[in-house]
Amino acid sequence: MATLLLIVLFGCVWSAAGQDELMKLSAGYKAGAKLAMEQVNSHEGVQQHFLFFRSIKRSELDAGFGAKYLSHHFNLKPTRCPKGTAAEELSKCKFRNDRPLIDCMVCYKTYLDEIQESPKPYIHCIHKPALTKDMIKVRRDACENMSYSAGSVTLLGVKRNR
Repeated sequence: MATLLLIVLFGCVWSAAGQDELMKLSAGYKAGAKLAMEQVNSHEGVQQHFLFFRSIKRSELDAGFGAKYLSHHFNLKPTRCPKGTAAEELSKCKFRNDRPLIDCMVCYKTYLDEIQESPKPYIHCIHKPALTKDMIKVRRDACENMSYSAGSVTLLGVKRNR
């Protein structure tokens, strides 16, 4: 009985810890994580709701004038809550430890912490056991190309000839 109580308490703390990690993210990173969660949870094959679990790596490139290119590698973890659970109930969902994590990589441009439609955000999420080295390379290339494709003339970069 004590073991069961310990498992239940551990599950509650574990679930709350993931959402605490999400709340610690800046608004720009949080928006990208939520975008990936929406995409994963809207997939027709998903039965249980997935929630943010932990960040693995984050990077940002300041493009100036309030624009940034963000790259965020993180994991989502399945919960015991069924798909379609109301948003206000999600904080009560307990993580499952009997299912694999989903490994996500998102890259996108923000302006004042709002995700921009152009260039189109790159979102790649897959069950962790199925992630290959080739997929990791494709992810890296997609994110690198996104941040370097936005080159344009800036006021400080213009040189005046006299």
